[in-house]
Amino acid sequence: MKRVYITTIVTAILALAIFATAYSVWDRKLVEGELKVGFICENDESTPYTYNFMLAQSALTRALPGKVKIYSRSNVPDSETLEPIHELVRAGCEIIFTNSYSEQVLEAARQYPKVQFCQGSFSGAERNGLPDNYHTFNGEIYQGRYASGVAAGMKLRDMLDNHVITADQALVGYVGAFSTPEVISGYTAFLLGVRSVAPEATMRVRYTGTWSSYSREKAGAKALIDEGCIVIAQHTDTIGPAMACEEAEADHRIIHVGYNQDMTDIAPSTSLISCCVNWTPYVVSATEAVMNHEDIERHVSGSVHGNDISAGFDQGWVQVLDLNRQIAAYGTEERLQRTIEALKKGSLEVFKGDYTGVNPDDPSDTIDLKQGYKECEKGSWSTFHYVLDDVVTVEG
Repeated sequence: MKRVYITTIVTAILALAIFATAYSVWDRKLVEGELKVGFICENDESTPYTYNFMLAQSALTRALPGKVKIYSRSNVPDSETLEPIHELVRAGCEIIFTNSYSEQVLEAARQYPKVQFCQGSFSGAERNGLPDNYHTFNGEIYQGRYASGVAAGMKLRDMLDNHVITADQALVGYVGAFSTPEVISGYTAFLLGVRSVAPEATMRVRYTGTWSSYSREKAGAKALIDEGCIVIAQHTDTIGPAMACEEAEADHRIIHVGYNQDMTDIAPSTSLISCCVNWTPYVVSATEAVMNHEDIERHVSGSVHGNDISAGFDQGWVQVLDLNRQIAAYGTEERLQRTIEALKKGSLEVFKGDYTGVNPDDPSDTIDLKQGYKECEKGSWSTFHYVLDDVVTVEG
């Protein structure tokens, strides 16, 4: 009997050992099956730009539950990107997304050829000799600027038709970070959207000299309001302009058009609409490509330019956020829908009309928009860099 008991016990122990080993291997495979994904952001979620970018991180975990493990680093200056990249690579990340504007990402891609580096909103993708594991991507945000301009134009049209303002008071203010093609392209598309409904409108632009400064952005917006601007839009990273509009003491309601997040909770009586790049389609598809050992540019839907991809409303890469119906002009929603559908189909050319413009860095470089200008034709980075004559005034 003892021999039977001993045999039974030994068999049970062996069975437990086999089960434990099998479970350990199975569990380890589960862990190993999680793709490690890194995110590096130049700010944190307190700024609309990074907040919007981090929405893609949250969407990734929902789209691929149990299949990805996220590692993130925030508040990383462009000049200090390498060390966080080293940390993420040591942690085992096989793909790293960043919204920073840094050459160091390209340097890291050359250093770590087995890791895929995806950098949003960065020019230079057309350069030769880029490593295969370095990718750039961006939404064609000029489409969102134009569409949100149409909504603002509808409001101006309503104010003009009801004699709330006169034609010379149809002033649009724009708070931009720098005099770069990205910013110039954005405010030009916005103004052309406005003028498609209210051709009386003209624009005044103020630069802050920084992407993210609440005080400078708010001060710039306030100065434009003091000059009589009825609409204030922005291409900067904080809520400063929205707050300036909400706090303004003016004869007429000031209309704010935001960027990267819905700002109606911040400025409920003045924020009309916002536009943003939706980073989620690219982030999810690029991650799936790495998981499936596929080329990113073959897996992601968009306009491919080498290792660079862009897309607009057609692929859901650009969005307009909730229209504030409490202050929107009658018919705005319908006009907005028609505009977006036309942009999706490619039947509406934004940079076209009876306009001429000058490159602010080279007065000999001019353009006539009667023939049109196709933005993002060769890459995801904005290239339109002409200040329109007679209708745009740059003040700082």
